[in-house]
Amino acid sequence: MRPIRTFNVTPTLPPSLAPLKQLAENIHWDWDGGTIDLFKRLDPELWVSSRYNPILMLSTISQDRLQAVAEDGGFIAQMSHAVERLEQYLQETSWYDANRQQPTENECYAYFSMEFGLTTCLPVYSGGLGVLAGDHLKTASDLGLPLVGVGLLYQEGYFAQYLNADGWQQERYPINDFYNMPLTLERDAQGNELRISVDYPGRKVYARVWRVQVGRVPLYLLDTNIEPNAPEDQDICDRLYGGDIDMRIQQEMMLGIGGVRMLQALALKPSAYHLNEGHSAFLALERIRILMSDQNLSFSEAQQVAKASQLFTTHTPVPAGIDLFPPHKVFHYLGHYAAHFGLSHEHFLALGREVDNDNESSFSMAVLAIKMASFVNGVSKLHGAVSRKMFGGLWPHLPVNEVPITSITNGVHARSCVSRSTQELYDRYLGPTWDSADANDPLWDKVNAIPDEEIWRNHESCRSHLVMSVRDRLYKAVKERGGSHLEMERAQEVLDPSILTIGFARRFATYKRATLFLRDVERLRKIVENSLGRRVQFVIAGKAHPKDIPGKELIRNIIHFTRDEGLDRSIVFVPNYDIHVARWMVSGCDVWLNNPRRPREASGTSGMKAAMNGLPNLSVLDGWWDEADYSKTGWPIGSGEDYEDQEYQDEVEANDLYELLENEVVPLFYDRNDHGIPRGWVAKMKAAIRLNTPAFNTARMLQEYATLGYFAASDRGQRLMAEGYAPAKALSNWQSELHHHWQHISIGEIYLSHDMELQVNEPLQVTARIHLGHLQASDVLVEFYQGGIDIDGELQGGQATSMVYRGQDPDGSSLYNLNVAYSHSGLQGFSLRVLPQHEHLSSPYATRLVLWADPDNVRIVIGHVESPSLAQVGA
Repeated sequence: MRPIRTFNVTPTLPPSLAPLKQLAENIHWDWDGGTIDLFKRLDPELWVSSRYNPILMLSTISQDRLQAVAEDGGFIAQMSHAVERLEQYLQETSWYDANRQQPTENECYAYFSMEFGLTTCLPVYSGGLGVLAGDHLKTASDLGLPLVGVGLLYQEGYFAQYLNADGWQQERYPINDFYNMPLTLERDAQGNELRISVDYPGRKVYARVWRVQVGRVPLYLLDTNIEPNAPEDQDICDRLYGGDIDMRIQQEMMLGIGGVRMLQALALKPSAYHLNEGHSAFLALERIRILMSDQNLSFSEAQQVAKASQLFTTHTPVPAGIDLFPPHKVFHYLGHYAAHFGLSHEHFLALGREVDNDNESSFSMAVLAIKMASFVNGVSKLHGAVSRKMFGGLWPHLPVNEVPITSITNGVHARSCVSRSTQELYDRYLGPTWDSADANDPLWDKVNAIPDEEIWRNHESCRSHLVMSVRDRLYKAVKERGGSHLEMERAQEVLDPSILTIGFARRFATYKRATLFLRDVERLRKIVENSLGRRVQFVIAGKAHPKDIPGKELIRNIIHFTRDEGLDRSIVFVPNYDIHVARWMVSGCDVWLNNPRRPREASGTSGMKAAMNGLPNLSVLDGWWDEADYSKTGWPIGSGEDYEDQEYQDEVEANDLYELLENEVVPLFYDRNDHGIPRGWVAKMKAAIRLNTPAFNTARMLQEYATLGYFAASDRGQRLMAEGYAPAKALSNWQSELHHHWQHISIGEIYLSHDMELQVNEPLQVTARIHLGHLQASDVLVEFYQGGIDIDGELQGGQATSMVYRGQDPDGSSLYNLNVAYSHSGLQGFSLRVLPQHEHLSSPYATRLVLWADPDNVRIVIGHVESPSLAQVGA
């Protein structure tokens, strides 16, 4: 029988416990150990069974237990202290207050991401991208940045992983109960659910808005699983990365377009928009539409405003990782934007194509995001270089090293990933600001003052906790799938809390090579079962995408290998990897293993978390590790080589891995003094903490995003909107004229004071005649581009220097000159180039126009000047 009405009935909090609701609704508790202790104290078993969810705890705990703690003076005092900490945190003066000069009124930065990994009880993330986004919000809160998060709320989230008896990954999709999660439904002034709509082909799709309070930062999530929508539209927010290509484009429309409309409905007016990956790039189309409709701007004018205030972070080091949509799909779902913009079919699709007139290519969300952003970055120094090469086709006339994609290396939120006991150790010896102190802070000198015995005993405790937690999870996994009593007994006997433990936990994509360490069975066996008692064990975790069959096969191969070789107590796969398991592993393992195919790891953050807990990394020089002090804080596998033969690469790097384990890692770990302390190992632990914690935390990362990205984007956008968008209109008109006349620019004669022989640092005078046609000298930047000559006769490592405008020749050509010198000997060369410049242009490369001198057509004149104007310039 169906009910005619439903009610959500929850226990009644006694008045003295009312602050518990305040604490539970702000997930600041996730990185405040004292508040976590409070909820554990309320009901330890319920805390675990609720998946560490205080909202669910408070809705299911017995009324008797609430009455008991309401009369417990110790509990009330502990709760009061937690509330005081939260209130102090929310009100304290922030980094933003101290460092933002002249912010615009009600300044706000909108951060769009497909997934957010904040805490275990909010399973709306799949892996590293989501956890990074969660750390981004937490740190924005710590720094007081006026940031809001924008995402989707998934009814089934990603998936819970379990393994069948054969070791094959299976997926389970638990239904998320939004009313028993740390979520608040947003309502309008009349108390109704706040809703927005997005236009889909032939219909509107509606979404309501939920808020997650992340310290000082709100995260707003859209939910389409509501009655006005048809069943298929309710499914848009069912699963993260689920469904076919139509589902993917519909989700990304809801994120980008719906996200912008949601911010409007919330009366928020962001001054900067940050696209975390290309999933949300459709937001640019919606912003342009709104600017055209509300401000009566042309498409070009609106595009200038939108682009000026948008940032794009790419996390993808390979083209296969980019969302590509067939042109007919894009036009089917979004063709109405082309009509509104007054763009042709081809012109509209060119917004997402590397080559504008390539009518056969797919529509790339990354290309759309890049074309619509004034600031683009990769997530490590190496990934920045990879991205410049990967997207260099957008600037075909620029050297790869000048492609305007920079890098901001990822970080991790220290208070979220460092174990509680280790945090207390750092607080005691370094002081409470260690989690945000920069690398120059003298507090890092105090790391060496932490007694070796204390840091080692703390780590041994973390390792023991890891082993006990893994055994418990394996036991429950075997029991849930109906395993035998013998299997359950064996699950409780895996691992040894006293031996060297190597951790490997990440997404099971094939390029990450999870099975590389299994390549030589006998060699591995000797390492694991060391005859001298110096044994080694491995803890492995991670999920393969449900459609990634090769990734699933890697997991099964590990399970079969350990069973067949009798190593299943020493090499253990932990099912259903999540934030909670990750925290056990990065604190309880001894070494963090990472061996992807370079350069396919954009950054990688698990190794940063491990390092903050004092774990040395054992890794290929990829992502963040390539720029770390990898000798002092761990061991590099290889020397950053690139290989064409992958089989050969695997052979070489597996051998290197084994040699490092045999000759360096294992001996150092087991070299103990009379008190059982491995002094050399602890020294490496301390180096990992001292050197990596300040360099690779999100406090540093967010400060870079703020100073390089958010502040500048906000200011650019405000400048273009001044005086009724007059600067935007001027920039649009200028750019239209620029494109119309650019082809008429030519580089004429170049006059040099010397012929083919120069000495190092000898002055060289250069004068050039540039024919600008209908453009003015103020419209362009003329640069002398000098560098060495490589084996192919090309300039390499070029350096550009601006030439000085000296007026016009009688024939109307513009004259530029410069005195330069070469600081290196050998075969050197130069060229000249012309770039656009405008006071409101975000970068000389923003228009993607560059004119280089043509070696076959430019006339070089040595030692004399031909016209009176040039003679005057030369003087």
